[in-house]
Parts: sequence; C-alpha cells; structure tokens
Amino acid sequence: MRYFVESYGCTMNYGEGGQLSEKMRELGHEEASSTESADIVILNTCTVADTTEKKMIRRMSDLRKAGKEVIVTGCMAKVQANRVAIRLPDSLIIPPDRYSEFSSEVSGRYGAGRSRSEGDRSNILPIAQGCLGDCSYCITKFARGRLSSYDPEDLVERFDSIVGRGGREILITAQDTGCYGIDIGTDLPSLLGRMLENGEDFMIRIGMMNPDSLMPIADDLLDVMKDPRIYRFLHIPVQSGSDRVLKKMNRSYSAEEFFGLADKVRSVYPGISLSTDLISGFPGETDEDHRKSVELIGRLRADTVNITRFSSRPGTEAASMEPVHGRISKDRSAELTEMKNKVEYRNNAEIIGRIEKALVTEIGKEGTMIARTQNYRPVAVVSDLPVGSFIKAEITGCEPTYLIGRIVDS
Repeated sequence: MRYFVESYGCTMNYGEGGQLSEKMRELGHEEASSTESADIVILNTCTVADTTEKKMIRRMSDLRKAGKEVIVTGCMAKVQANRVAIRLPDSLIIPPDRYSEFSSEVSGRYGAGRSRSEGDRSNILPIAQGCLGDCSYCITKFARGRLSSYDPEDLVERFDSIVGRGGREILITAQDTGCYGIDIGTDLPSLLGRMLENGEDFMIRIGMMNPDSLMPIADDLLDVMKDPRIYRFLHIPVQSGSDRVLKKMNRSYSAEEFFGLADKVRSVYPGISLSTDLISGFPGETDEDHRKSVELIGRLRADTVNITRFSSRPGTEAASMEPVHGRISKDRSAELTEMKNKVEYRNNAEIIGRIEKALVTEIGKEGTMIARTQNYRPVAVVSDLPVGSFIKAEITGCEPTYLIGRIVDS
C-alpha cells in the first residue's frame, strides 16, 4: 500500500516521522508523494497548544471524509487517545511509548511485503524520549514520560549512516537535549564527541535544552563545540523574565542564573547565535512580570525569540490557575514581538558586509536557496546549487528573521 507521513510540531516529532516512514518501507509499503495519492496516512500529531490541538482535530475530520486509512502517532495518540478515537474510530492509535510495536501493529492491520527500505532518509536524529522537568504548563510530559535516553552505540551508528548517505546537516534533538544520558551514565558532550570522530564534512545542530539541563554540562559542551562542524548555536528557552512567574511555571532557575549562563556561553564564543522562548500571559502574570520579559529581550539580544501566548492544557497544574484576560495576553504578546523584531533586526544589520561560510540547507522563495552560517543564521542567496553545498556568501542586507547575501565563492 502507498503511505504518506504528515508530521506536526517539534523537530523531534519530524525526526520520529522519518523513522516511522523507514519502518513502513521495511514492511514493503511504498511512500507516496502526497496525502492525496496515499492509501494510508500516518498523522504524527502535536498537542502542545490549544490551537495546535484544534488543527489536529480538523485534520482528522478531513482525512475521515477523504476515506483515508489513518495511523495516529505523536503526542495526541498518548494523552488524548479518546478524542482521536471519536474522530477516527477505525484508526490505529500508536503513541510514542509504543513505537517499538509499530511494525507489528501495522503489519497485523495492513500486511507486509518485500522490504523497500533504503535506510532512514531523515537528517533529524532523536536521541531520547521524555525529560526530567515538571513544568506546570506542559502536556508533552504526559505524552513522553520521564527521560529515556537511547543507546549511544545505536545513535552513533545512525549518525554515521546519515553522513554516509550524503547528509550534511544533522539535527540532534530530544524533548530536552541537554539532559541526554543522565539515566544511562553518559551525557550529551560525550555523545557529540563520538559523532565527531566521523571524518566527513558536515554540520551538527544541537537541539533545544533547558537552562537547568545545560548548566551542569556547559563546560564540556562548549569544549566539544570547538569543532567547526557544530553550529555555534544554542536554543535555551527562558520562558519568562520574572522570577515569580518562573516559580509558578516550576522552572528551576532564576532570570539572573539564565543571564549568567548566556554570559558564560558568549565569553567562549562571542558571536554565538542564541535562541530563546517566552510565554506571554501566563496565569497570574502582572504588568511588572511582563515588563521584566520585555526587558529580558533587550538585555539578552538573542538572535531568535519565539513568543507564544499561554494556552491552558488539560491535566496540567497551570490549567487550574487564574488566567490572564485574553485581550491583555494578546497585547503583551504584541509588545514582546515588537521588541524582539527590533533586536533581531539590529543583530542582523551588524553582519552586513561580512563574508560567511554557509551550508545550503533548503530551497527558498523566488529562485533563492537558504544557507546557514557557522552561527546558524539563515541567508537567502540567489542560487541553483544543491542542498548540501558549502558556499561563501557576502551579506548584503537583512530582515529581522534572515540575512540576504550573494555568493562570492563556492
């Protein structure tokens, strides 16, 4: 049968979608080019926010109307299986903690034929399930559970396989990448060090890690990042500039501890690109709390700030807290966005005129390709070079979220 994987949400979910696709090919099923041409749709769901959940529900209804066979995976398959069953009563529902049973359940329903596997074709490499956090707003912890790190031998083998088939940008990811290995007696820097023993030319992007997970491994991680094949980029979500709000969120650090971590990272790599996340309108957030988040953006000068309006998720501690009025939350989100756009534009403008080595990673708009600099900043260049090519680009302009360049040497 022909299948198609639709993944939503985080990088890890997309990586797991690639692995599920590999399992389908191993069972002899053929990958379709689109949902429309598929017999089976693997709906790899996300439910991190209310708007995302509603999008998933609409998608389930669409697939049912289209008469598709559906396999539901991802976070909704675990924490909202009943909602899935109402919309898709005949679907297979396979949550992340049962992915080891995926092949047997699919073959039991749809049969199996001659393997079509060419190996995992995704460049995203999930390294663990779950996390060690207890954030009061997070529904994902119910779907993914406590930390369960994957075997480093298997991960290095998968990494080498990706590089061996020509992968040039490999995304190392988890729900909280920084806590990898704590449960099995190892850590993220050790894993990366083993991956870097591969002598090929590639770029590794390290996935999101919480501040309290990064702090214990910071020295070793910064040391392993000396290898130029790791992007000088870290995604460290702070979520609020207010210690009072951070405490309500069950985030086990203060704003000043977060700034101390950012300063430490920049003392080793002054030009490193930092990304962070902020939640606007968390229950009980006051005008003063909000002001501290606005000030954090200006002080941090991050290259990317992802702003999300608080969304109450069922079963979480925050769901029972007194909400901030929707209009207030919306206004605060707009102010945070205005501030972050100013900072991001100023950061990018400082790079105009430089020549940067970059890796072409994706097709852009209107005849352009997107390349990533050593610091993971996206550069739009007019080019027909293939993905995976290394170039040198002169930065000629910018927008808040990307650079504009021209190739000067390839």
